[in-house]
Amino acid sequence: MKETTFTCAYCNEDFPISQYQDVSGSPVCPQCLEEETSVCSVCGDRIWNYDNAGTCTTPLCQRCYDRYYTTCSRCGAVIPFENVRYAACDEDEDFPLCEDCFTHTAHKPYSIQDYYFKPCPIFYGDGPRFFGVELEIDGAGESDRNARELLETANGQGQDRLYCKHDGSLSDGFELVTHPMTLEYHENQMPWAEILAQAVDMGYTSHQAGTCGLHVHVSRRAFGKTVTEQEAAIARVLYFFEKNWEELLRFSRRTQRQLDQWAARYGYKEQPREILEHAKKGYHGGRYTCVNLQPSETIEFRIFRGTLKYNTLIAALQLVNRVCDAAIYLSDDELKAMSWSAFAAGCTQPELVQYLKERRLYVNEPVVTEEEV
Repeated sequence: MKETTFTCAYCNEDFPISQYQDVSGSPVCPQCLEEETSVCSVCGDRIWNYDNAGTCTTPLCQRCYDRYYTTCSRCGAVIPFENVRYAACDEDEDFPLCEDCFTHTAHKPYSIQDYYFKPCPIFYGDGPRFFGVELEIDGAGESDRNARELLETANGQGQDRLYCKHDGSLSDGFELVTHPMTLEYHENQMPWAEILAQAVDMGYTSHQAGTCGLHVHVSRRAFGKTVTEQEAAIARVLYFFEKNWEELLRFSRRTQRQLDQWAARYGYKEQPREILEHAKKGYHGGRYTCVNLQPSETIEFRIFRGTLKYNTLIAALQLVNRVCDAAIYLSDDELKAMSWSAFAAGCTQPELVQYLKERRLYVNEPVVTEEEV
């Protein structure tokens, strides 16, 4: 007599009913139970890893996290309520701190905000396609004086275009974050050349530090008026990355190992929508994926290594803009048929063309390059 089987809700494979496991009412095979689920360290309930509100070492269901834990507003660590500390100036106790960050905050630089600082966005230029830049710099200190001078350069004449944040992944630096801006504003009005040159003069590096990334947020509204339109275009963004992974790896200036850690790929599938559905199921990379879909208002391109070279920064923004164009204006079939050479041939901005030539991604002709910083 043939043994009864069941279909695993995660891998969609069939297994003997004797191997049946249950997670939140869904049938799961033993391998997926081991690899894709955890046990809440408080109540003992089995949860999917993508629903883990705690950490790898202290997994938590959402109910137990809400009841017994919170998150450090500076470093993101999950901490029990009984261990929470607050800065003396935080009279309303809006910013919980772990013990280490509480100690650090007692001497916190005024010009460098906490990691979870997120001001109300100020939009520069005519949208709806806005780009927010996060650029990590390292090696010359998490210095209030340096941050203040960079802010003065960026925010002169009463503007509020840039702010600085603590980043625990950096050895001796901080993160520069812009408010949302159009590509034209980044190119023509944001004083990037002066900011980057000033950071170099202070002794900072980004590419050479080995610890730094360049992340670009793009507003979801740029991809369509409705959620359906947005998701169709975002699916094509993911497909473009999978189809052209080797070229984008070279463009990024990162190693495959670095990308696996900080900006992993989702995996190639035949249709753009299939990649998006795979990502939405709770891909284990979380926000550490090449295109992070977790923010509610943006998608985040995380593939690029940091840089203090002006042409490279602008070229990265221009590449993201070109990928958005392809995803929005081409159909699935048109995008699938487009080769990298055809895509590169459509790149006309001088900064992007120069960079593509430097990386041997455009035309194999001699080009003078400057060292990355």
